[in-house]
Amino acid sequence: MQLLKPEHKKNSILPLFAVGTLGLNLLTLLLLMFHGSMLQRLNRQLTPRSLVQLIDGHAITVDPKPNLARHPETIRRFVGETMTLMLNWSQQQPPAAIWEASSPLLANKLQAKFLSEINNLNSAGQFGNTNRSENHVLVIQKISQPTQLSDGEWKIEMLANQLVFGSSDNLGKSIPFNKQIIIRAIDEQATSLPSNPLPWQLAAYRLGESRLEIDNICDIEDNNCSGTSKLSNTP
Repeated sequence: MQLLKPEHKKNSILPLFAVGTLGLNLLTLLLLMFHGSMLQRLNRQLTPRSLVQLIDGHAITVDPKPNLARHPETIRRFVGETMTLMLNWSQQQPPAAIWEASSPLLANKLQAKFLSEINNLNSAGQFGNTNRSENHVLVIQKISQPTQLSDGEWKIEMLANQLVFGSSDNLGKSIPFNKQIIIRAIDEQATSLPSNPLPWQLAAYRLGESRLEIDNICDIEDNNCSGTSKLSNTP
């Protein structure tokens, strides 16, 4: 009987070992589940949420939007204020200075094309002449809701007229400026602020804070209006 005691002990340890192993596995599973829940909670904490104060006094928190997302009114306001800034000239707001401040709001491939067009709007034919007495005022009748073309790219239609007044022409004349305008979101602000900014430089900088860029400007009847990135590189 005594010779069977060691084997009896061995048989009694095996169930305890199995129970212990099962307990360790359960503990490991619980730890993994706990760590997973902690990581999810940490991820929610590290993802910033914005406090939005509504016009009626209520406040809500919202999740951040993707970098390419823009509100339709942000896009419409950017287009309207950018075109107004670029096409309002006077002795106090010389066109060359306005162009220098606001041209970074246009895509690089668009700048030469649009500069040629606004030179044609300058009836004096002297874009850099700050002494002429003509005043140019852009009057916008309508800006459509943006139509999304792709992620971070929209098209807007703008109906406007540029009014030109001279010292000897109190009635002035009206030049139609009806355009399709393509806008795209950009990663970094394109405008910079000098140390002692003039009013139009400050206005251009504020517009650039929306991180939007006018990518192309086409006639209202152009059926092939697309972004400059889709245009041929050939002259």
